[in-house]
Amino acid sequence: MNNRFDQQVIVITGGSTGIGFAIARAAIAEGAKRVYITGRSAQTLASAAAELGEKAIAVVSDVSRSSDLATLDAEIGKRDDSLDVVFANAGIAATNQLGDTCEAQYDEIFDINVKGVLLTVQTLLPRMVDGAAVVLTSSIVSGKGMENLSLYSASKAAVRSFARTWANDLKSRQIRVNALSPGFTRTPIMKNGLKWDEEQIAAFDEQARTLVPLGHVATPESIASAALFLASRDAEYVNGIELAVDGGFSQV
Repeated sequence: MNNRFDQQVIVITGGSTGIGFAIARAAIAEGAKRVYITGRSAQTLASAAAELGEKAIAVVSDVSRSSDLATLDAEIGKRDDSLDVVFANAGIAATNQLGDTCEAQYDEIFDINVKGVLLTVQTLLPRMVDGAAVVLTSSIVSGKGMENLSLYSASKAAVRSFARTWANDLKSRQIRVNALSPGFTRTPIMKNGLKWDEEQIAAFDEQARTLVPLGHVATPESIASAALFLASRDAEYVNGIELAVDGGFSQV
């Protein structure tokens, strides 16, 4: 394993499970000095930090709350850390039906997926070093029209747009901003967000075999590998893009 993140300090929101946790584990394996992971469940965070080891700092934080992000910022400040990479990864997924969508559904998805990304980057921006990397977790649904996912899809389209505009907004500091868009991926969000049972998950796997050119669902680790590329110096001239990591689903 190379040390692309040797002595770097990294923040990963939504880092206690799924893709975020896989990013944290891989970043530590590649030499990160310290990795801050956030989530809304203290118990899940504690378990993740224990597995990741002493280089992981767990901070209970809801990205939709400025006060929680201020707590994260203060925790980073206690160690006088500057940030080399920020993964604005925290997000939720839920279905909605047009005609029966309520205001509360809209608020929940957009508060976390859109406002949360904005507040995360804005809060942590003063701690980022010049030349830092920001990776925003979007989704291939940002450019698709999948049934009963209009709120989720629109929220991820906004995230993809942030990558474009912020790449320009931060050019004076040479901070790169890119969007990572996973495709069919097996993560806890299937049960916790979409409320799928085992039969629905099995149907999802079967659908991937039919629709995805590579013929299978991604693991969080395969998505994390792409995320780390965007954050590393290997991608030093990659800026403002959307990297679809979807086995070819959205490309063919």
